[in-house]
Amino acid sequence: MKRLAAALLLLPGAAYAEDRDYCPARPGLDTPPCTIAPGHVSVEVGLADWTRADTAESRTDTILIGDILVRVGLTDSIEAEVGLTSFGHSRTRDKSSGGVESADRAGDALLGLKANLHHPDGSGFSVAVEPFVTIPVGRAPIGAGDWGAGVMVPLSVDLGRKLSLQFTPEADAAVNQDGVGRHFAVSGTVGLGVGISDTVNGTIEFQELRDEDPSGRTTQSLASVSVAWMRRGDWQLDIGTAVGLNRDAPDAELYAGVSHRF
Repeated sequence: MKRLAAALLLLPGAAYAEDRDYCPARPGLDTPPCTIAPGHVSVEVGLADWTRADTAESRTDTILIGDILVRVGLTDSIEAEVGLTSFGHSRTRDKSSGGVESADRAGDALLGLKANLHHPDGSGFSVAVEPFVTIPVGRAPIGAGDWGAGVMVPLSVDLGRKLSLQFTPEADAAVNQDGVGRHFAVSGTVGLGVGISDTVNGTIEFQELRDEDPSGRTTQSLASVSVAWMRRGDWQLDIGTAVGLNRDAPDAELYAGVSHRF
């Protein structure tokens, strides 16, 4: 009888996890507070990502292919995360001399854990804590060259009428530009999610990032627009773009990706 009672107590939680909508971390600048239900795995892949950064002295184009994030549901409110940038190509042209430097590298790995504190399905008001570390698997200019760490506190609020407000503050021990040691960096991203239809969602976001790198302090301002199409509840396709709003930020970014829940 005790075993039967315990099993009945577990049934609502199991049904809740099974009925939970799929919530990929892609696309956009914000991070969703929702977690993957236990017993499920989400594989999220950046198929292609191009970024252009122009200065008075040079132009740098960076292409990433196979930027992978795997999220594993451990409990009803906790997930583990493993990420890797499979391949990156960087090309920098000196505007005065015309010289070109290029490199093909793998990027760094990421290990993280997200613990949702309220509404793990992301409904209503939802908030989570997400610490992570980066491991220097790749080399510069795609890899950072040293380990880094950080923590995010993503949250979202359902505003009704297919609108949601998202906010992600983040603090990092970011790797120095020379690839040795770390410094403090902090950012905040705010976004408005819009349900265009039952399967298509759009997001408009703004991000401010303050970086205290010893080589020079910078403040980056970015704006982003992204669209995601959910297919059959377990597949998502996405596209997005971001533009720099000041001189410290990259000028433009375009990307596309796919996510699947197993």
